[in-house]
Amino acid sequence: MRSCFGCFAACLLLTASVSAQWITVKLPRTPRTADGKPNLTAPAPRTADGKPDLSGIWRRVNPTKHDNEDGNFNLLDWMPDGAQIRMKPEAEALYLHRRNVLKGGGRPSQECLPHSIPDSMLPGVMFKIVQVPDETIMLFEEFNHFRQIFTDGRALPADPQTAWWGYSIGRWDGNAFVVTTTGFNDRSWLDDTGHPHGEALKTTERFRRIDFGHMEMQVTIDDPQTYLAPFTATVRFDLQPDTELLENICENERDSEHIVLGK
Repeated sequence: MRSCFGCFAACLLLTASVSAQWITVKLPRTPRTADGKPNLTAPAPRTADGKPDLSGIWRRVNPTKHDNEDGNFNLLDWMPDGAQIRMKPEAEALYLHRRNVLKGGGRPSQECLPHSIPDSMLPGVMFKIVQVPDETIMLFEEFNHFRQIFTDGRALPADPQTAWWGYSIGRWDGNAFVVTTTGFNDRSWLDDTGHPHGEALKTTERFRRIDFGHMEMQVTIDDPQTYLAPFTATVRFDLQPDTELLENICENERDSEHIVLGK
């Protein structure tokens, strides 16, 4: 079964998101149907320079397959049938220990530490994209974490200080927003089941807003220290209209006790 924090926190946050409909913000830029409901199939909005605007509050769609008995989401859930994640022997041993022995326990989020990339977008909790000139910002409801993606033309640093989120730069390739990130520490997990990575990790994300209410992200994991070959997962997201993020604070590693005991 999932760790106390991972399972109960996810349930609590999902419940909070559903029950928080009292926070209603009917933004004037939201297209609506004749009955006043958000028109989620309307064309994707665009910025003043004609680029697709990714701004909004999003939550990932459940994968079409999910066959992990312990309930933990695996990047393979968002990959084609028959796809493989080929690991080096030491990495595979660590992964199997996290998945089969720890059952997802010991993950960084149990200590109020970040999910990082791509795991921050895989739990069923909301995040907000704010797209402005020269920068795109992601605000995560879980733990009130944030991520910066620089779009002012700068290059990736040659020798970055390693960090949970790494260092991200973005560019446009037609209607796709392409984000390249390096400079990770090696402490985060790529998914619930515990796929590891090293400091050589490089992620490439391609975000595409399909229409007003739907977005897709393809993320490619390239880490020659850990994996025998790069691999790609495709995650889809639904817009969460007429609402806003709630404050969610991780209380100095005591959240799991509060959640379990109902405090």
